[in-house]
Amino acid sequence: MSPNSVTRIAHLSDLHCGSPHFQADLLERAIEEINTLEPEVAVISGDLTTDGYEREYRKAKEFVDRIECKDLIVVPGNHDSRNVGYVHFEELFGPRASTLHKHGLTIVAEDSSEPDLDHGQIGRNRYQTIEQAFTGFSNLKVFVLHHHLLPIPGTGRERNIVYDAGDLLEVLLRTGVKLVLAGHKHVPYAWHLEELFVVTTGTVSTLRLRGHGRPCYNVIEVGEEWVRIYRKYPFEGQEPIIEFSRATHEYEKHGLGAAT
Repeated sequence: MSPNSVTRIAHLSDLHCGSPHFQADLLERAIEEINTLEPEVAVISGDLTTDGYEREYRKAKEFVDRIECKDLIVVPGNHDSRNVGYVHFEELFGPRASTLHKHGLTIVAEDSSEPDLDHGQIGRNRYQTIEQAFTGFSNLKVFVLHHHLLPIPGTGRERNIVYDAGDLLEVLLRTGVKLVLAGHKHVPYAWHLEELFVVTTGTVSTLRLRGHGRPCYNVIEVGEEWVRIYRKYPFEGQEPIIEFSRATHEYEKHGLGAAT
């Protein structure tokens, strides 16, 4: 990354194509906004579908193909792994895990879903692979999954965090990961844990919302010395979520109520 340059990541999640709550106009608008923004990377952190059926996957693929971003990272969510849906994911979107070393970023994305279960898990057999993917790089390290690594306020009884969250957090902290991106419960939030920032985004295109929540997606701006993250509402503008120093990890949150 050159001095004074900014790398942008568009982060969408929980499209839920096939749901009776799905709003195509919201997703279309979000894609238009993202294409205007011209991010270097677009991340979709799961639940592209509602029940993992092929017709839902094909509808999701039609929308995702409209995103004009060369580096696209997609992982499945718990809804995508219903009804053997992970087969359609691999056919239409490729591997369920991926790594990107580009744009001054190292992004490692893993499938945290389990077939026909709502809870998530990474599993100890993948820890070494994750560590190796991050080792030897000094750029901003980002980890992507669908499920929560930390409980989120306003989500009720929290039963769906990653089952091995403690072990995974230790791996990420040990390897110098600075940012975790997730979705799942449709509630945008940000946590700071030691030198790690864990940021979720809401559902971009459904009306399955908690409290006074609104459909949204996140935009991450990465500068030489800082990271800034915004919440964007299709048709309705944006607001800051959190910004932090890459060197000192000093940070400032903005308006992060559980039901904004």
